[in-house]
Amino acid sequence: MSVLKEFKEFAVKGNVVDMAIGIIIGAAFGKIISSLVADVIMPPIGVVLGGVDFSNLSIVVKDAIDNKPAVLISYGKFLQTVIDFTIIAFAMFMAVKAMNTLKKNEAAAPAEPTAIPNQELLLTEIRDLLRDKKVN
Repeated sequence: MSVLKEFKEFAVKGNVVDMAIGIIIGAAFGKIISSLVADVIMPPIGVVLGGVDFSNLSIVVKDAIDNKPAVLISYGKFLQTVIDFTIIAFAMFMAVKAMNTLKKNEAAAPAEPTAIPNQELLLTEIRDLLRDKKVN
C-alpha cells in the first residue's frame, strides 16, 4: 500500500474529521469563555476588590544595570493567570451544568406512545383467540 493511499485513508476517516471539528469549535468556544471572563466577569470583581491587579507583583533578582533590564520573578502574572483559570474553569462548569440540565429536561419529557404495527396487532389477536380455545 502506498504512503499516499494510507494517508488518504487516515485523513478521511470519520474520527479524524470529527476530532478536527471538535478542536476548531473548542478553540472558538475558548475565545467566547475568555471574553466572558475578561469583559463580563472580571470588571465587577475588579470593582469589588478595589481594582487589585496581581500582574505587577514581582521579585527583583538582579537590578537593571546600564541598558540591561532587571531580572524579575513575575509571580504576580502567575497568580493572575491562576485566578483567570479558576474563573474560566468555573464558567465552563456552569455552562456544562446548564447544558446537562437542558438535556435532562428533554430526556424527562414523556415519549410519544408508539403504535403497535398491524402485523403485531393481528398476531396478538390470534394468540388471544388460541388461548381462549384452549381454556374452553
